[in-house]
Amino acid sequence: MTKRLLTWTTATLLLPLALAEQPSAPDAVAAPMRDLPWGDLNFLQTTDSHGWHAGHLQESQYSADWGDYISFAEQMQAKADEQGVDLLLIDCGDRIEGNGLYDGSDPKGQYLYDIVREQAIDVITTGNHELYQEDSAAREYNQTVPNFKGKYLASNLDYINPQTGKQIAMAARYRKFTTKNKGIRVLALGFLFDFTGNGKNTVVQPVEKTIEEQWFQEAIREDVDLFLVAGHVTLNGPEYKAIFKAIRSQNWDTPIQFFGGHSHIRNSAKYDSKAYGLQAGRYMETIGWQSIKGISGGGKKEKKRPKEHEPRASMSFKRRYIDTNLFGYHYHTGLNESTFSTEHGKNVSSMIHDARKALNLDHSFGCAPRNLWLNRAQYPGNDSVFTWLEDEVMPSVVVRDDRKETPRIAITNTGAMRFDIFKGAFTKDTTYIISPFVSKLLYIKDVPYKSAKGVLKLINEGGPVFSSADMPPVSQLAPPEQMSIHADIIPPLPPRDFRSSNGAQAPLGSSEKPDLVPGYTTIDAVGDDGDDTLHEPIPFFRVPNCIQSDIAFPKEGEPENVDLVFVDFIQPWILLALEFSGQSYTKDDVEVYMEDTLTELMAGWIKENWKKDC
Repeated sequence: MTKRLLTWTTATLLLPLALAEQPSAPDAVAAPMRDLPWGDLNFLQTTDSHGWHAGHLQESQYSADWGDYISFAEQMQAKADEQGVDLLLIDCGDRIEGNGLYDGSDPKGQYLYDIVREQAIDVITTGNHELYQEDSAAREYNQTVPNFKGKYLASNLDYINPQTGKQIAMAARYRKFTTKNKGIRVLALGFLFDFTGNGKNTVVQPVEKTIEEQWFQEAIREDVDLFLVAGHVTLNGPEYKAIFKAIRSQNWDTPIQFFGGHSHIRNSAKYDSKAYGLQAGRYMETIGWQSIKGISGGGKKEKKRPKEHEPRASMSFKRRYIDTNLFGYHYHTGLNESTFSTEHGKNVSSMIHDARKALNLDHSFGCAPRNLWLNRAQYPGNDSVFTWLEDEVMPSVVVRDDRKETPRIAITNTGAMRFDIFKGAFTKDTTYIISPFVSKLLYIKDVPYKSAKGVLKLINEGGPVFSSADMPPVSQLAPPEQMSIHADIIPPLPPRDFRSSNGAQAPLGSSEKPDLVPGYTTIDAVGDDGDDTLHEPIPFFRVPNCIQSDIAFPKEGEPENVDLVFVDFIQPWILLALEFSGQSYTKDDVEVYMEDTLTELMAGWIKENWKKDC
């Protein structure tokens, strides 16, 4: 995902500033916009929302909430009906874990499931986060699947019924339907990538095995106008390549639209001239827009394959990445503050507000003295959240009373941290936002230091010791945004505030560019014009798979033995690295170091060290 400033070729319009629905959210800021390209069949996509359904309460460009998105979808549906075209809504999973709106209740998701169900989603799938814990998988089966009955698809996912012990499909394997305006016949599938970290009450079947099953082979032989493949799968991953190849083996010319997720980036893919993919980022920052022009209903008009010199029927696929704020929503619908919101959307925004209030998510633990970035600042460095974690937090909180005099190495994976910390109020909600996981601290006591000191390097470098093992690659320990980043580190840019200084927008033809808000400047397989809003680019720096703190070490020399402390998620990699270093430890040697999770320990540190009232 390369980022640079986009070419200044965009239609602009002077509009008043828009107000966000959640009272504590910042107002949306005016910015130069690109229009949405409409087609005969159009899509809105969400993925990897991770509970951010209240919107971003510290970032104006992503400040719209789920109620605003409902209003937007309903207004865009009305526009589609007026034009006689179709609009479908897609969601590709990871709706949970990552925000207090889900994580702050007991049981988790007490309010979220009812909020999400209010959106009229046409195809919805599962993410890996729905499956890590057995209780969240059970809630998915017992709540989300019924909430979207007939729309929820699980092509390669089964659930083990706790009453009977039988393995059953989590939901329907596929869905065949006809669009209401154009009569386009769609066959939709819903996949999860080849995930192996799921709880014991679910079974994820590898995609390569699924596409060999009879039901799938029959489905791809259906006479339809479009194959729609939605899933929590990266667009360029082996799973979608296998599905594309399988469909094309039976339907060489039928259009295919893929929707992806999991890697938290804005992205598109082109598989051939009639097969494209779209992925709409993360955390309700982005609503994906995809349009297909030149597709018609009623089935295949030409069964015979044309000769090579004969052109295929004219068809175009267009995409946009929509910033989730009311300014953009108003622009794309042609409405304003008084005409945009629907009653349904406003009611859902009220549901969100009431839920946040009931969960006390705005309760402040302290005041962050500066911005701390995940990937926007270089590591190590004073502005890196990982430097803060390893230099300030972990040495203070990774302390067990009966082992406090024992030197210890504390290791966590960088993927355990999921978002930036902004200068200002650090709330109960912020705690879940930056680290939503139930990350228990484990340890192996009295490990020879000569072996323990090499563990971090082995995990960060990866190599044959890990690639040959039967476990996910070590890259999965880092933030998911790095999955698709293969370019060199982008040079840092001068720091900029998130709000534009004047909020004004340059009219079309102005010789001066407006003061741009930092944000996504996406270059994907289709080009550099995908973002609906022009942004100032943000730097992106790689971080290692894991970081460590050396705690209670002697002032001189090296300790003979240390306690090796680590978050539970990385235990398999820790044991393998120790084995490579000549130490034969097993899971039986691993003990609980502390009962508090890493998230709880961070919250405690902040309460003690950032006491200032903002």
